[in-house]
Amino acid sequence: MKRTILTLLLTLMSGASLVYAQSDSLAIVNAAWQVTTTADGLVHKQAQIKNLYGSVQSINLIEIAPEAKRKIGIASDRSMKRTSIQAAAHGAIAAVNGSFYDMKEGNSVCFYKIDREVIDNTLDSEFERRVTGAIREKKGRLEIIEWSKPIEQAYKGKRGTVLASGPMMLEDGKQSDWSMCNESFITTRHPRSAIYTKRDGTIVMLTVDGRSAGNADGMSIPELAYLIKVLGGEDALNLDGGGSTTLWLKGAPEDGVLNYPCDNKAFDHAGERSVANIVYVK
Repeated sequence: MKRTILTLLLTLMSGASLVYAQSDSLAIVNAAWQVTTTADGLVHKQAQIKNLYGSVQSINLIEIAPEAKRKIGIASDRSMKRTSIQAAAHGAIAAVNGSFYDMKEGNSVCFYKIDREVIDNTLDSEFERRVTGAIREKKGRLEIIEWSKPIEQAYKGKRGTVLASGPMMLEDGKQSDWSMCNESFITTRHPRSAIYTKRDGTIVMLTVDGRSAGNADGMSIPELAYLIKVLGGEDALNLDGGGSTTLWLKGAPEDGVLNYPCDNKAFDHAGERSVANIVYVK
């Protein structure tokens, strides 16, 4: 019954997006984006948009274009450390928090494999709630792929790193199917983290802040997917969000934290939560 209700709700939301898409597309495109190109060739864009989806949104993203000739890495620390600390420890120049994890034990609750070694498997509850995709890194190159329990059970890749997450939001520029995901997780506004690729091979790490009335309301998955589509995303994967949402850039003010992590319940840059894994730029 819940799956039927969610399918109907998403269908209605998809139809509604055709109505509000024109005004929201303009809000995204015409926002006062602050753009900074770093010495490492990365591009940081930030905007606070005061009437996007009828709400206030605080958005930060880092673009890694192919011509920057940078590599992507995935790292984990079971003792759970802040994104900024893990990034610095790996000599990163930029990073975003990774996938979902057990906040008591520090292990990933999603598939995590380094070369031939499986570190963690996806819990059934995560497949039921949201895990439909993964990021795969090999020799510093990243791709976003579909993921499911059958794919995980049959996966035989012997090189590179795989970290599952979800849900997938865009596949070849088209909205993904969320009918099998948890309704509340899809439709409730939260701080969100995501990673996506563009047609020209650019990789983008993105955060949307939330839980701060008047400053940042957060987004639902359909709203986030639409934002990414307008920004040119082709394949997009949702990462862990909420208090984990953190985007970090080496050398930036506020210890490199670009967004407004909400774990301290204040709209500042000091509210980082310790996480189990990150995705970073070498």
